[in-house]
Amino acid sequence: MSRKPVTDPLEENPTVNDDRAEVDPASLEAITAERDRLAAEKAELQDRLLRAQAEFQNLRKRVDKDRLEFSEYASMEAVRTLLPIIDDFERALETETADKKYAQGLDLIRQRLFDALKKLGLEPMVVQGEPFDPHVHHAVEMVEAEDVPDHTVLGEFQRGYNFKGRLLRPAMVKVAVEPKRD
Repeated sequence: MSRKPVTDPLEENPTVNDDRAEVDPASLEAITAERDRLAAEKAELQDRLLRAQAEFQNLRKRVDKDRLEFSEYASMEAVRTLLPIIDDFERALETETADKKYAQGLDLIRQRLFDALKKLGLEPMVVQGEPFDPHVHHAVEMVEAEDVPDHTVLGEFQRGYNFKGRLLRPAMVKVAVEPKRD
């Protein structure tokens, strides 16, 4: 087995540049400056890309949030339009009737409608005996009362509702006030 002698590839191919040859310091400086400029440009472009991606993600989140709020608002308005129907059912059930099956049927319809709205996010307020809050109560009548604290809700004329934690309709209430002292 014979071996070929190892030769220098530069000697075999004279067109290949010899890296071992000395480079002009001025051209080395120019190449270094060009490299640094390109590295800075690359870093700037990467930074711009990351910022654009972050802006896009923020925009996507804002659009998703806006879409969710719009659908909740639309649901809220649809439920608000159905509240008078629930009020009508409750008033109809307060009326005495000789036909008990008819009253049971009305109550069943009211309950099914109410349950469907509750699944959507409707929450009835409990106001009886609570302190009066002008943000969630609408005072329709003020009654002098000694046996309860001042500004306590005594009764409810129309039920108030929240929708997914937001006030949908304030409760119309009767409020206790201290009797006037002469």
